[in-house]
Amino acid sequence: MSTFDEIKLSKDLIRFQSITPFDAGAIKFLSKKLKSLGFKCKILEFKDKKSPPIKNLYARFGNQEPNICYAGHTDVVPPGNYKDWTVNPFKPIIKNNNLIGRGANDMKSSIACFISAVSKYLKKNSKIKGSISFLITGDEEGLAINGTKKVVDYLKKKKEKINFCIVGEPTNPKKLGEMIKIGRRGSLSGTIKLFGTQGHVAYPHLSKNPINPLVLICKKLKDIKLDNGNKNFQPSNLEFTEVYVDNKAHNVIPSRARAQFNVRYNNLHTSNSLKKKIISIIKNVSKKYKCSYKINFEANGDAFLTKPGKTIFMARKIIKKITRINPKFSTTGGTSDARFIRKISPCLEFGLVNKTMHKIDECVSVADLRKLTKIYFEILDQYFK
Repeated sequence: MSTFDEIKLSKDLIRFQSITPFDAGAIKFLSKKLKSLGFKCKILEFKDKKSPPIKNLYARFGNQEPNICYAGHTDVVPPGNYKDWTVNPFKPIIKNNNLIGRGANDMKSSIACFISAVSKYLKKNSKIKGSISFLITGDEEGLAINGTKKVVDYLKKKKEKINFCIVGEPTNPKKLGEMIKIGRRGSLSGTIKLFGTQGHVAYPHLSKNPINPLVLICKKLKDIKLDNGNKNFQPSNLEFTEVYVDNKAHNVIPSRARAQFNVRYNNLHTSNSLKKKIISIIKNVSKKYKCSYKINFEANGDAFLTKPGKTIFMARKIIKKITRINPKFSTTGGTSDARFIRKISPCLEFGLVNKTMHKIDECVSVADLRKLTKIYFEILDQYFK
């Protein structure tokens, strides 16, 4: 059986301009590579009327339990202005021992490392006591509607069992080996719209200015101390990301104003409990100012925590051995597709260093790619012993 080199495979994947939601052939490419290793591959395309179709891949080697799964995404964020890059973002180059290209860090190279590790493991072990699987989506950086969430639903219907999952997101702030994610905060976004009555600024008593109640609502929401955090999570936080009034006239009181916000919250709250708090404040202020309101929410998953068990401690020991750093368990950062996978399987997140993700000249250390492949190989070797 042939093996794959993580550097070459990373470059091959980066060349696909798979900016969400466009696949650009990346999923088919991965399917072909995994089939050559003996995996049974299923390309799953999901779509609905309100969001674009997304290609996903579920591949499995073996049909026995336990089934250890690697989860990742081939989609990337837009590169921005090509002229700001020192290289073409989709023509990866190694400079100063760093692989540069969009997706090098988040997270095509991690996928390449796991495939490389699997190819080396299967060459050494033609028969394994269980299964290895891949759950790859093309919709992690986007709406996440037709991606991992629907693949998880598909696996549940098929009664496909995953016993443990490694999500290959870049988890380390500065050095490989610093951090394992064992949970994530929840994310709740909202848009508040206030409706008043348009009028002349010289006659404010004849109008209802929606800006005034909106400003007060923003202040009250920002002043709420949601919690102090706990041993596993940092304090919850609400941030406003836009305040907008469509009015260019200095002498006109507008009839509408809006603001949008996002709450990153820990496991002391749910999206529903936060919605009730937020609606209560909006309702009371709007009533005081005699303005009507509208609030739209988008919940991206509640906070969750995976209690460290045998496999997680085993992974930490391997990471420490190879990197000489003792990784800490963390729940910091944004959301990931682990929020969907955790409903069917315990999981940890461990990948590359994340300091250049989504940035110009996104890059990853070549030495880190070699080490990550070793880590993934050792995890597989220990998992099936």
